[in-house]
Amino acid sequence: MTIQEIVELALKNGYLTPSMEAEVGRICDNAAELDINEYQALDKLMGALLTGQVVAVPRKQFINVMEELVLTEAITRAAELEANGRPSLELGDIAAYALNRLPPLYATTEEGANYQRKRAQQELKDLIAQQVDAAIGRNLDQPDFYPERQAIAPPTKESDFLGQVSTLLQAYAPSFEEPVAAR
Repeated sequence: MTIQEIVELALKNGYLTPSMEAEVGRICDNAAELDINEYQALDKLMGALLTGQVVAVPRKQFINVMEELVLTEAITRAAELEANGRPSLELGDIAAYALNRLPPLYATTEEGANYQRKRAQQELKDLIAQQVDAAIGRNLDQPDFYPERQAIAPPTKESDFLGQVSTLLQAYAPSFEEPVAAR
């Protein structure tokens, strides 16, 4: 869709969805320069948003309280072990292992999060500790098979399709193409 089409749809429907907003942002980020019609459409959208003719639909915000509880338990247990001379542990691996074996506790409000925390402390505290201990045991027993593995990184400009293909080629065929000499 073009910016003009998105703006017309927003004006027709009376709302701007997060995906429509993201598409406008993507178009603006990828364009070297916008033409006059695109600027006019953006100006029209801004005016409609300011007057309330178009309402921006907020993204739904939520958290998984279980992540917080598992990380707290994992950090506490790892600190105890490291204080006793054990090697340092991969907290991300431990948390992921335990979280995959525990129920999620999602909340959309602070009140909901407090309720989930309280509920987990009453009903799931032992299960959380048990799963974190199991994860630590697996982490300590696991040999370093793949020292070249990389942690998940946030998306970058290289996240586009060609960037992903280029990254794959560099990883699987590093000497396939010789670098071009600077001119």
